[in-house]
Amino acid sequence: MLKINQIWNNILLEAEAKTTTLAYDLYINSLQPVGIHRDRLILLAETRALKNIVDNNYREVLKRCTNMVFPSLVDVEIITEDELDKVSAEQEVDIPVSANYVNDTEEKATFVSAYTFENFVVGKSNEYADAVARAVAENPGTKYNPVFLWGGVGLGKTHLMHAIGNTLQRNFPEKKIMYVTCDQFINEFIESVRDTSNNSNSMKNFRDKYRKLDVLMMDDVQFLANKDSTQEEMFHAFNDLYLADKQIILSSDRPPKEIKIEERLKTRFAMGIIAEINPPDLETRIAILQKKCNNKGYVLNIKVLSMIAEKITSNIREMEGMLNRIISYSTLVGGDPNDLNIVNDALKDYADSSSDIITIDHIVKATCDYFRVKREDLIGKKKNKEIVVPRQICIYLICDILGQSVPLVSIGEYFGGRDHTTVMHARDKISEEIKTNDITASQVKDIRDKIYNR
Repeated sequence: MLKINQIWNNILLEAEAKTTTLAYDLYINSLQPVGIHRDRLILLAETRALKNIVDNNYREVLKRCTNMVFPSLVDVEIITEDELDKVSAEQEVDIPVSANYVNDTEEKATFVSAYTFENFVVGKSNEYADAVARAVAENPGTKYNPVFLWGGVGLGKTHLMHAIGNTLQRNFPEKKIMYVTCDQFINEFIESVRDTSNNSNSMKNFRDKYRKLDVLMMDDVQFLANKDSTQEEMFHAFNDLYLADKQIILSSDRPPKEIKIEERLKTRFAMGIIAEINPPDLETRIAILQKKCNNKGYVLNIKVLSMIAEKITSNIREMEGMLNRIISYSTLVGGDPNDLNIVNDALKDYADSSSDIITIDHIVKATCDYFRVKREDLIGKKKNKEIVVPRQICIYLICDILGQSVPLVSIGEYFGGRDHTTVMHARDKISEEIKTNDITASQVKDIRDKIYNR
């Protein structure tokens, strides 16, 4: 069973790619999903004016996006609050998630149409992952299997997976393809277990659904951590598909060896191709912005694009959000998006909020100030105890505070080109030590408080 918000979020992905930023921000994203009534998606508009604008200008595109993602939904209806009593809409519905899978009735999967290889900007940070993805899309289940894509948030893992899906559908329309998030897989498994008392076939149906596929694509597999029963199901599904030469494509925000799952599953995830996606360099970030502008008809000069690319270094989605903010603001005030005064006004709120964003530099500075050591010593090669302990604590805090937004490889490079295994050792060592050593725990707490200005 799918909740209405899950359905609407999938439709929004498609609608965002097919409308202007201004239309999406002002009108479409302002709608609230109410439920499903018969074969129609019911959407609530805050005002009668908003309802009229959407009905007259965007209802058809919403209808197409809805039908593309969920073919069983043939129409959308926009209502206002005074019409709510007239609609008895369901909040949870059992409809095929055709954006995610093909079921036994041969209903075709639909992936986000904007996520294609043509729209994926390739640079040094992602060229290997792109090459692997293209090879799999052309010849699934052969040379590269399984494929494991990993990297930080907003770097293009989901884009590549949808690009694979779009290409597979075009080249192999007869294949059964499923794209599913790990969270969805876990929830489906739990529901199947719960439903066993009412339906003796619930677990069989769940297993058949996943083991009779030609291609399984699962996003965010790191969420399998500490889910022992779900790991067991994944292990058997993986084995059945792999032994039958069916293609398996997985993504995560960390490599297989860093996911807290049982060893036999970890080794299977790592037995094929592991492709890391790193944060793009400045030139690639500018190229990504240029591609976004071309796709949406924006006209921005290189100076503005460079300004955005220099502000955002590790998250493509956030970079695109800044681009959209400039376009939306300039349209609303009737200004030129290439006017730096307009750009600065558009990003004023962002600048205020981003001043609170914690970076590696902030954490390093706080650590140096606390231990009274020089920055060049902390990130350098010295190995005396007076430097090693602060360095390990600093690395632990970077990993703990910034999470997967900064890959271990990048942290290692920051600290004098160290290997990512050295970073892992420092992180894990301090993580264990703060549980048993009051002095270390106190030092970590003091520096953390300093970072957060507490």
